[in-house]
Amino acid sequence: MATSEFVYGEPDRDTPDPGLFGPGSVSWRIHSDPSSGLAGVRALLLQALHPTAMAGLAAHSSYREEAWSRLFRTAQYIAVITFGTTAEAERAAAKVRGVHRRLGLDDPELLMWVHFGFVDSLLSTYRRTAGLTPAEADAYVAEQVTAARLIGLDPATVPSTTAELDAYLASVRPTLGITPEAREGARFILLPPMRNDIRWLTPAVPAWAGLAATAFALQPRWARSMYGGGLGGVALGGIPGVTDWQATLAARGWRTALMALPESIRRGPHVAAAEQRLGLAAA
Repeated sequence: MATSEFVYGEPDRDTPDPGLFGPGSVSWRIHSDPSSGLAGVRALLLQALHPTAMAGLAAHSSYREEAWSRLFRTAQYIAVITFGTTAEAERAAAKVRGVHRRLGLDDPELLMWVHFGFVDSLLSTYRRTAGLTPAEADAYVAEQVTAARLIGLDPATVPSTTAELDAYLASVRPTLGITPEAREGARFILLPPMRNDIRWLTPAVPAWAGLAATAFALQPRWARSMYGGGLGGVALGGIPGVTDWQATLAARGWRTALMALPESIRRGPHVAAAEQRLGLAAA
């Protein structure tokens, strides 16, 4: 990956700083796992159900023209704050907070929803594909209070256990729903634009369709119901919804396939940089 492709700067490979979480954290384990890709798409679909958040994104964001760039930036941000040094994490977060302020997207209620869209998705997907103990799940939610602080939330207001996370999601559900902006956003997530050479000369289209369908199915039943119960209600006409166990089996299949990739590809540059600067052997 060229330096210019690093949105928040090339990863630090020299400073012996474990960063905000460290290699012993549950956050390192979950965020370095191949299931995190599925979780990221699930999160975007879940987040789109907040009418105010989605209206703000539609009004101020260029996601229609930069669907892939948005996914890429989001993935890099999570990687930097998880695996980067403390300084790298704070710089990346300051940059994101500045963007939010300029666009008027820094309302605490909206930030909380976006934050927990990712936390719930990453946690749920990992639990269903790899497994965690209840104590480890609680530890992950508690660790992610740090991520909430980075985007501008008061840590004292942020749920720090799985029970508190579940209670938060239950409390916000009455405010959620499908809107034209949410439906359009889902279409861009499920059917993103691709260059013609990639679309016609590679297996990218069917591969992405399978991944996106699995991510959609991994959402809570109530979220799938808001979208119409299945992908046919969103964008892909005629594809029925699947059961929770079918979604879990499909997600495990994706994870197994991705685990077979070479480790240098699977773990990503930010994990590799962290292992190098901390003198860790590749996991």
